[in-house]
Amino acid sequence: MTISPLPKTTDLKKLKLLANQVRQDIITSLVAAGSGHSAGPLGMADVFTALYFNILKHNPRYPDWEERDILILSNGHICPVRYAAMANAGYFPRSELKTLRKFGTRLQGHPHRNSLPGLESTSGPLGSGLSQAAGRAYAFLMDKKPNRVYCIISDGEQDAGQTWEAALFAGKNKLRNVTAILDRNNIQIDGHTEDIMPLEPLADKYRAFNWHVIEVDAHNLQHFIDACSEAKTIYEKPTMIIAHNVPGKGVSFMENDFEWHGKPPTREQGEVALRELKVWKERILKGID
Repeated sequence: MTISPLPKTTDLKKLKLLANQVRQDIITSLVAAGSGHSAGPLGMADVFTALYFNILKHNPRYPDWEERDILILSNGHICPVRYAAMANAGYFPRSELKTLRKFGTRLQGHPHRNSLPGLESTSGPLGSGLSQAAGRAYAFLMDKKPNRVYCIISDGEQDAGQTWEAALFAGKNKLRNVTAILDRNNIQIDGHTEDIMPLEPLADKYRAFNWHVIEVDAHNLQHFIDACSEAKTIYEKPTMIIAHNVPGKGVSFMENDFEWHGKPPTREQGEVALRELKVWKERILKGID
């Protein structure tokens, strides 16, 4: 049987509208759950929209397709954005998003690989995702397979030593089929990253570990898509895309506030957030944003 990948969405307006819907679905699912993380998922909505609708080689009807690209989410606490993107791509009904974190749900508070088709790893303990991605990529190269591995990692988990062990391994073995995407929102649960454990100069550190580094505005869909395309042209090293983003993007009272790292909106706050996102949607439709 011949399996074709999900067709790429190249129309930027459509991608922006999809990202807006993903943000609305994040808010809806978090309100229904009454727990979960808000700022990180909203900040990465554009990245996940680009991945699922333009970049990844995948097919929601055949989540275990051998020729698919692999997407590993290391900072599993931002999974509401992955679930919302997957639902909109057709992996499961959008109505199921309201079961987030509920007893018996497939949408656990951190992704559980055996719960939902299309999840490539179980994540929760921060710092392990890049190691998993490097291992998968190394195996693909050994088997001479063309699959690519994408890995979302957070800036906060740069504090974990295992991240740098994986970076060394990937650089040493020239894992050209790895594209890591660093969720650079400058916050973690206790405050701002540069106050807790300064990371800069982050790009220079990865270059020193033999990575090709690209820095992008994570809310510029075209720039992010171009960065992923550039990564495919790099044959002698892995690529790190540092995706600078605004935590809580699209909801004014959440933006750049680390207090929203690990809490959901109340029903009333959710209504305010959805109103703001719907105004943004109208601006997109009018070509203003």
